[in-house]
Amino acid sequence: MTREEKNQMIDSLAETLKNSEIVYIADISDLDSSNSTRLRSLCYKRNITLQVVKNTLLKKAMEKSEKDFTGLYGILNGPTSLMISDSGNVPAKLIKEFRRTSDRPILKGAFIQEMVFIGDEQLDFLVALKTKDELIGDIILLLQSPVRNVISGLQSGGHKLSGILKTLSEKEG
Repeated sequence: MTREEKNQMIDSLAETLKNSEIVYIADISDLDSSNSTRLRSLCYKRNITLQVVKNTLLKKAMEKSEKDFTGLYGILNGPTSLMISDSGNVPAKLIKEFRRTSDRPILKGAFIQEMVFIGDEQLDFLVALKTKDELIGDIILLLQSPVRNVISGLQSGGHKLSGILKTLSEKEG
């Protein structure tokens, strides 16, 4: 690879990183061709961009991207692949699911909206992260709950009141 090609690759990676809020760094080495193809297919279906990168080029791109990736510099050794997604937990779920039948990919680290997670032991935590839409849904449910309780109370109270009035009217008659 010529210096010009390396510079183009760094610029391209830097632009990708600059525009990405969710970046996972994984080790997918030692996957045979069929598992590698299956992983790429699953990534494609879940809107995850998977790219094998050289550590030195990735580090230069991280430095150039205008984001603080310094917490991830220590994991840039050995085989490295980038998984870029729009959802914080989708790559973690994919890795966990894929590892039911394979010992790879191994999570080296993740950068999720300015937060850095290091190591494969973070996988369960990352799987449990909720997406923005899931959080909004939870908030809406929490806001609706008191209103439902009031309406339910008023409805049941109305039935009780009409039952009492009916009973009283039958006794008088």
